[in-house]
Amino acid sequence: MSNIEISVTDPMVPPSPPVMSGPRRTILRRLEPIYWLGPAFLLIAGVVITPVFFMVWSSFRNIDSVGFDHGWAGFTSYHNLFALPDLGPVMMRTIVWLVSVVGATMLISLPLAVLLNRQFPGRRAVRMALVAPWATSVFMTAIIFRWMLQPQSGLINIVGHALGLLHNIGLTSAQADWLGRPGSALVWMIIVAIFVSLPFTTYTLLAGMQAIPGDIYEAAKVDGASAWRSFSAITLPLLKPAAVVALLINLMNVFNSFPIIWEMTRGGPGDQTATSTVFMYQLKASSIPMAAAMSVLNFFVVALIVILFLRFSNWKERAI
Repeated sequence: MSNIEISVTDPMVPPSPPVMSGPRRTILRRLEPIYWLGPAFLLIAGVVITPVFFMVWSSFRNIDSVGFDHGWAGFTSYHNLFALPDLGPVMMRTIVWLVSVVGATMLISLPLAVLLNRQFPGRRAVRMALVAPWATSVFMTAIIFRWMLQPQSGLINIVGHALGLLHNIGLTSAQADWLGRPGSALVWMIIVAIFVSLPFTTYTLLAGMQAIPGDIYEAAKVDGASAWRSFSAITLPLLKPAAVVALLINLMNVFNSFPIIWEMTRGGPGDQTATSTVFMYQLKASSIPMAAAMSVLNFFVVALIVILFLRFSNWKERAI
């Protein structure tokens, strides 16, 4: 008598879905990352790519100050932009602004990071106080400094007059119009930009220092290395990745900085304290296509900074 197997299906258990195999399953597996990256791609397309496209498109159009498009203009906007006598001084001022702010920020942030990496009473309070300029609105910080620099009622002039500091440099409170003169205004704007940039840079370097294993310092101490030798031979080389990140992100942020300059001087008098970003905004009042052309120029400068970031951060080696 032969054995007959009877399969009984439980009606409460749903049937299993059919299993796909072959090329269709391979294609769906390869397309699976799109489901996760799709929203990010759409966001980038809407927030970055589309504005960049219209920015470049506007630079080749004949658009009047009201906003009406009168057709194709070719490279007229770029020709007019590079013919402006103010463009050269603005770009040179931008370089001075960039090098001064980023260089001073890096130099001041390194000893601050070393200090905050050590144990001392009140370290937590100092760390929290350092975050304040970063957490506060940049516009608000610029407005506060503008008030402090007022010729008659500004806190800096009042304190300087009380201590005799203005008299020592041959100025009175009425003459110390710090933001009314291009030279002194640029210096004060650089000071404010350094003040705002210090927290991020210090904490980036501090994070890099805290990532260095303590065993390396113990081994160097056993070998008789001094504190300076340990700092120069261990801390600085191993801090390079964090320093490169802080340096290049600061370059991008400071180059694109707008609130400090606009709130303190509006780029004036005239455009004598304007950087390329503020100058771009000033051009919008007289010529929208020229402002768009200036935006394209700034975009290529920022793209160059990003390329340098990818080059010095060794992103290809880390991705392997």
